[in-house]
Amino acid sequence: MIGITRLLKKTLNEDNNNVETFMVANRSVGTGLVASAVVSSWLWSTALLSCVLVTYLYGVSGGFWYGAGCTPMIVFFAYLGVVCKKRIPEAHTVLEIVRIRYVGTTAHLVFTFLAVVNNLFNTINMILGAAAVITFLTGIHIMASTFLLPVGVVLYTLVGGIKATFLTDYIHTFVIAILCCYLTTKTLTHHDVGSIDGIYDLVVKAQPSYQVYGNYQGSLLTMNSQQGIFFAIILLVSNFGAVIMDTSYFIKAFAASPKAVVPGYVVGGFAYFSIPWSLGTIMGLAALGLESSPIFPTYPRPMTSLEVTNGLVLPYVAVAVAGKGGAVAVLLMTFMAITSTLSAQVIAVSSIFTFDFYRTYINKNAGNKDVIRWSHLGVVLFAAISAGLTAAFNYGGINMGWTLYMIGVVTCPGIFPLILTILWNKQSGFAAVVSAVAGLATGLGTWLGTAQALFGEVTVDSTGQTLPCMYGTVASALSPLLYTVILSFFWPNNYDWARFTDEKLLLDSDASTEESDSAREPPTGQATKGGVLSDSSEVVHDQTDLRWQRYALFWSLFSFFGIWVLWPLPMYGAKYIFSKQFFKAWVVVSLIWLWISLLILGLYPLYDGRKQILKVLQSLRP
Repeated sequence: MIGITRLLKKTLNEDNNNVETFMVANRSVGTGLVASAVVSSWLWSTALLSCVLVTYLYGVSGGFWYGAGCTPMIVFFAYLGVVCKKRIPEAHTVLEIVRIRYVGTTAHLVFTFLAVVNNLFNTINMILGAAAVITFLTGIHIMASTFLLPVGVVLYTLVGGIKATFLTDYIHTFVIAILCCYLTTKTLTHHDVGSIDGIYDLVVKAQPSYQVYGNYQGSLLTMNSQQGIFFAIILLVSNFGAVIMDTSYFIKAFAASPKAVVPGYVVGGFAYFSIPWSLGTIMGLAALGLESSPIFPTYPRPMTSLEVTNGLVLPYVAVAVAGKGGAVAVLLMTFMAITSTLSAQVIAVSSIFTFDFYRTYINKNAGNKDVIRWSHLGVVLFAAISAGLTAAFNYGGINMGWTLYMIGVVTCPGIFPLILTILWNKQSGFAAVVSAVAGLATGLGTWLGTAQALFGEVTVDSTGQTLPCMYGTVASALSPLLYTVILSFFWPNNYDWARFTDEKLLLDSDASTEESDSAREPPTGQATKGGVLSDSSEVVHDQTDLRWQRYALFWSLFSFFGIWVLWPLPMYGAKYIFSKQFFKAWVVVSLIWLWISLLILGLYPLYDGRKQILKVLQSLRP
């Protein structure tokens, strides 16, 4: 990746010593790379491990709900992204929007804190799961896994900036999709499984040992799962917070060319859905069916609850059906997922550290070199802090499963105040601040209070249970909406959106940078539809066409009502236990969707950036 970054600098004049290139890739990234980056943003190591985990726990509904809980939020962000690019096209982070809109520093500092907390908890969640899997597969100490994982990310992020993140996202997402296809195919063709019918028969045979409380007739083959629907609510709401409060999504939206935002996020959102659905369904149910088989790594004992919540279901079943090949596949998937998603988190916090701390409160006239220096410092600091806190969580007995369920309590309070900052000019700064802080207090109180009321104690075990986490997450997300609407009614604002463009946010290059640029061939200055290697371009100042906003809103509603409401909820109400034929159709559709996603994620960016690839290849000729 470092070599590719150097090659881009040489052939396409993409100089990452320029902050606009380092942070937002000259705002010229095309649809193909945006789509792969969006999928990568959700392909956490946690997601790959957890979609299998929840299928193992709740049955066939688990993998579906994991995909359905992510796609609507990704697609909805296309709408927010296109509005942001229309109203403040020069922004680097969403927190710059907060600072410009609200007078004083209070709102900016509060939302900066909430954004950093979001990124920090997301990162801890990723490293916890990835470190546990790598330790199991390689035998190295858990602390070594925890601290070594961020090292490679820091190296190529320091050199390549956001463009390295986009390119890494593409490569890693494509490889992960290939490995998902490999593992699902290998599982279905294994002699102890045989086919889709074979998985069904194995699950039916194992059913007496896995009566799921809250499932219709305790069945593993029904969408009528009480625990499954509770998890679906937790995932939907917490993912809303993970997207809206994650500045890496805004950075990728700002980095995309205007016409790439909506199609990139929509294509990426729907492509993502197939991965947890198919991988979770096939691998999770295979684990249930094979756990009592001699080929399973834990045989003759079942997996312990600690092994399950640490995310070891996927590596165990992969080793069972594919041996060392399965271990290598999961290890590679985990490593690529954690490095790709962690790089986005690192860049996000680095941008906050640079633009929302250093350039705002320390040196308002910072030049290109100063900003790059501080952004590099931010990359290193955040990686070190997140690794240290992950180690503390490990020693405190907190694992991936606990953070997966409770993360929404701390990431959701800023959702609606931040959305309304972008979309509703009546919200006041006072309402935004008070509602976010009060929402956090409401969520924490509900979470801990429910744990005490239901289990009689507040411990790691009780606070990681489904109901306390669900009530706490919903309270944390929805209470600020009530608070801010009431407060804005009594103390309204009437913000003029045109004021967003009054403040200059672009950085001028330092003289030294300009001199070095002039020594090379001048950039073409042409904005293209590039995917893999887009030409450097000036910021597109034209307002985004209203048509893209309508498209984004339509696809947001379609994805939510289609995938989360109209498809699964009638099946929940029908109390239907899958027949063998229906199960076969269910799995076949998920696999077809997965293979289509593989083609989209692998070939679309290459087609999108064909001109830039050709230019690079021509430059390499002697």
